[in-house]
Amino acid sequence: MIPDDVVQMKTYTGDNIGCGPQPVRVTVIRRLKGSDGAKPGWYELPVKPSLALYNHSPDGFQWGYQGSGCAQLALAILLDLTEDQDLSVRLHQEFKRHFIATAGKHLMITEPEIRDWLKVKS
Repeated sequence: MIPDDVVQMKTYTGDNIGCGPQPVRVTVIRRLKGSDGAKPGWYELPVKPSLALYNHSPDGFQWGYQGSGCAQLALAILLDLTEDQDLSVRLHQEFKRHFIATAGKHLMITEPEIRDWLKVKS
């Protein structure tokens, strides 16, 4: 949970270098409301939390088509961003079709894009 006095934005990126599971980097930028200074950080998106909800692809993530690795990535991103298991399971296939399956070699999805999409779906 993000404190009320903190503004945060996540970006999900990756470079698809071929077949097999691909890592996804989550870049997080945080700052105090009203402050000019930001604290960037990053981590690799973990597959395990999403596997506990639905096992599409135990090997990991993929993008750029309609496959199981793409479904796992969609679920993982929604879960990571919203921390809402029910919403993530309910919307991940549609999220996959809209964001993950249409991504090119270079994946880049921002938190504002996802939140705007979620407003329409909720």
